[in-house]
Amino acid sequence: MSSKEKNSVTILTESQLSSRAFKDEAYEFYKEVRKSQPLYPLSLGALGKGWLISRYDDAIYLLKNEKLKKNYENVFTAKEKRPALLKNEESLTKHMLNSDPPDHNRLRTLVQKAFTHRMILQLEDKIQHIADSLLDKVQPNKFMNLVDDYAFPLPIIVISEMLGIPLEDRQKFRVWSQAIIDFSDAPERLQENDHLLGEFVEYLESIVRKKRREPAGDLISALIQAESEGTQLSTEELYSMIMLLIVAGHETTVNLITNMTYALMCHGDQFEKLRQQPDLMNSAIEEALRFHSPVELTTIRWTAEPFILHGQEIKRKDVIIISLASANRDEKIFPNADIFDIERKNNRHIAFGHGNHFCLGAQLARLEAKIAISTLLRRCPNIQLKGEKEQMKWKGNFLMRALEELPLSF
Repeated sequence: MSSKEKNSVTILTESQLSSRAFKDEAYEFYKEVRKSQPLYPLSLGALGKGWLISRYDDAIYLLKNEKLKKNYENVFTAKEKRPALLKNEESLTKHMLNSDPPDHNRLRTLVQKAFTHRMILQLEDKIQHIADSLLDKVQPNKFMNLVDDYAFPLPIIVISEMLGIPLEDRQKFRVWSQAIIDFSDAPERLQENDHLLGEFVEYLESIVRKKRREPAGDLISALIQAESEGTQLSTEELYSMIMLLIVAGHETTVNLITNMTYALMCHGDQFEKLRQQPDLMNSAIEEALRFHSPVELTTIRWTAEPFILHGQEIKRKDVIIISLASANRDEKIFPNADIFDIERKNNRHIAFGHGNHFCLGAQLARLEAKIAISTLLRRCPNIQLKGEKEQMKWKGNFLMRALEELPLSF
């Protein structure tokens, strides 16, 4: 999207937000709208009218605003409810990311004990072993595609073992995850995604049947136990929760590891500083989360009650989408916001969200990234980008800021 085209656009569509062209120039676009139009109009097809939020303070306000709901059933009457876009939608949407209190609190409580500080720290040796094993495979070649060879398999192995699902199915998870986070309303894409989600539902049904017969000490078995207790978890909530843990359990971390490595490759002074001062790793991870936020746009929030923002009435049933990527580059909050600085102080980014829906797996993602990047720099000290940074392509994806690949030599 050229500057001329952007200046002439008054309403953004879902397909534009999901395009590779938008991702390539998103930061420039966000900088402009933060100044001139912080409440930017959207046309979201069957979802209706929406608004894109670009400023940090607005994001903080709206992420905690009780007038916005994640479950559209808390906004629409029975007559107003939109028909399901996908046949398998109901089986995969009854999770905590699409719920409001008190349901959200109930669902989150069922899984949060698996993500406590103590439980996460117990995974450290396992994650280190996985990182070393993955690098053992590629190091003799002195080349790898970071996404396929390292950033994707590491977190998917971790979450698969936590859930108790076969590692050999991880490539299927990758395909199914992309179908879930693809917001396209193009008929051919909807049909393809519905087919893939149908496969995912069948897979979940088979896994649950097996775990019912042979429960183990894994997270799926614990969720099945909660379901058997009646009011704790419905069958649809069970499938939806497993789906969410599989998808969210790796997608954010894949992008964090990849985007951080890419940022270091593009900023040689920061890369060298981190190699010389490994104690800056925690700070570097926070800056990577801010600079190339793994989740670019939030999932949908529905307006339950009208309110005014920047002089504009936000009407009931309007959709609110918050750009975490834009908020994390807000010049009023982050001095020199477009500079990648691994020693940045007071880094109050919201890459993992804010409020009730703050990412449950944030601590796990940080630990996985810390081990992955530290191990990579220690074992491959001469690592460098293979090709020009301008050749790297961002995926056309609504929610995520994700590179298609990141070729590295060492």
